Amino acid sequence: MALTIGVDIGGTKVAAGVVDEDGRIVENLLRPTPAQSPEKVAETIAEVVRELSKGRSIEAVGLGAAGFVDETRSVVRFAPNLAWREEPLQKKVSDLVGLPVVVENDANAMAWAESRFGAGRGETHLVCVTVGTGIGGGIVLDGALYRGRWGMGAELGHIQAVPGGRLCGCGNLGCWEQYASGNALVHEAKEIATAEPGRAARLLEIAGGTPDRIEGQEVTQAAGEGDPAALAAFSSIAGWLAQGLADLTAVLDPGCFVLGGGVSRAAEFWFDEVRDTYARIVTGRGHRPPVEIRLAELGASAGLVGAADLARRL
Repeated sequence: MALTIGVDIGGTKVAAGVVDEDGRIVENLLRPTPAQSPEKVAETIAEVVRELSKGRSIEAVGLGAAGFVDETRSVVRFAPNLAWREEPLQKKVSDLVGLPVVVENDANAMAWAESRFGAGRGETHLVCVTVGTGIGGGIVLDGALYRGRWGMGAELGHIQAVPGGRLCGCGNLGCWEQYASGNALVHEAKEIATAEPGRAARLLEIAGGTPDRIEGQEVTQAAGEGDPAALAAFSSIAGWLAQGLADLTAVLDPGCFVLGGGVSRAAEFWFDEVRDTYARIVTGRGHRPPVEIRLAELGASAGLVGAADLARRL
């Protein structure tokens, strides 16, 4: 069976694995990301590829990169959490390992993995939304990964949701991820705890008595214990997610949405509300086939599995 290697490069870790044609990980490993040095990042990728290649015939390598990847799938034009600026990553790594290499945005790689082997199996039109610190996305249309003219499509988190709204890390105001992400969850919880401390009694107790110390873990724990403020924060996120999915439906008409990312681990507090709200507000409701909203199935391995499968298609 043909084997490829997928490497998911994030701001803190490099996750790599040997992947077979059915999307199964044969062997995997982790390394810390030397994020401040492009040269050291390339060397780290080469090291893990060499280690995983020992005793195996590897056809190609796929790299999932957290950043803007150009239309040739070879250059990382910009990455917010690494020192990549117009970085010729494909050539660097290919020269170091002597194998064909393809570079893809990490959220695109995740979407491809879920469409092939995960929650989107069998669906030719899907949108994957990763809800973590911010919001990422990947789009599969007619069974093909949609990348846009310059390779920078599906930056879903930066659709403007609120004109003149909260300042986003991208420099614009009111981006969707400022209202429907892990950071947004914490923002909402802090605001409620500040304005209505009695409503957030358990949340504040967990956070040591002050709203400034509230983080995502505290919100999730408090929600699990029934804290009204924590539950209200999750409800706010659910509403914004549903609205964004409804807007994307009007543009893309997908067969399903796949929701993943770190916030999905707390899906018990928001997932049902997203589906219910979406069904109530989507344009054409009652006169269009239902669009399924599913939770991602592949977890943290989706990026490397997708990158490996895309490398197989070189």
